[in-house]
Amino acid sequence: MNSMPINPRGALADFLTARRALVSAADCNLPASNCMRRVPGLRREEVAHLAGISADYYRRLEQGRVRTASPAVLHAIGRALRLNDDQQLHLLQLAQHDVIERGTDDDSCVTPQVQRLLRNLIDTPALVFNRYLDILAWNRLGSALLGDLSAIEPQHRNYARMTFLHPHTRAMAVDWESRAQEVVSSLRMAAGADPDQPRLRELVAELSARDPNFRTWWEQHLITMRPFGRCRLRHPVVGQFEVDWHALNSPDNTEQAIVLMSAPPGGTDHAAIRALDAWAKQQRLSAGGGAVRTTARPLRHAPRRVADDLRPDR
Repeated sequence: MNSMPINPRGALADFLTARRALVSAADCNLPASNCMRRVPGLRREEVAHLAGISADYYRRLEQGRVRTASPAVLHAIGRALRLNDDQQLHLLQLAQHDVIERGTDDDSCVTPQVQRLLRNLIDTPALVFNRYLDILAWNRLGSALLGDLSAIEPQHRNYARMTFLHPHTRAMAVDWESRAQEVVSSLRMAAGADPDQPRLRELVAELSARDPNFRTWWEQHLITMRPFGRCRLRHPVVGQFEVDWHALNSPDNTEQAIVLMSAPPGGTDHAAIRALDAWAKQQRLSAGGGAVRTTARPLRHAPRRVADDLRPDR
């Protein structure tokens, strides 16, 4: 697999170029120009004017000849490009990449304490991710939700990869496009922190080559940070239901996040989770497995199409 090509201009320059293309002169109340625009969005000179900086300085930023800028300048550019709070924070992080000291924690080792937490969670699908969305650990319900996680090769056990390439995971999200864009945003944030990480480069290269939606959204530099939300799911065993999800920082490793999903007790959504758990428990007892990193196989009496739906992508 070829890795993601290195852009010599740098991540900051790429982000500025992509965001500039998404803002029109009309958005900023700029007078219409008699000259035809060769590309969509604002011109570099217009961004510089709106930000109150020299056109030459902004041009050098976007060409990668200047790799950083003061916070005041970056906030001015962010206002000119109509960035939201998440995008503005990402811009600041990109510009300070060379001076930010990243942690050295091993992002693949899940501590026994976190694994015990997963086991003890009731009626709550739970998974542990690293910043590249590799799935590092899960409880019984987490595996039942996404399919047979233990049967997926570790290098393919990645939520971003599964969202775009795994038929079951892709079909499970009722609002797939919104969920998939959030996945792309998460990878973009990871790339901003460490653009040369081989694991990330390989993953982005594969998804860009195999899915046109991913390629388009990646090039748009989508950025949004949502530590919680609500999503609609469609599972072949229990049908459609909704869950609230929360992403919590792991107390043992700053490079990991614990994602929990739940529904209010007493409703149909909670009943669906309980039914899914009963199904998963039966599979665990049949297979003689534990509650963490278990295999979720379809019931013997389940229709053949359910088994097909949950088969992992190879």
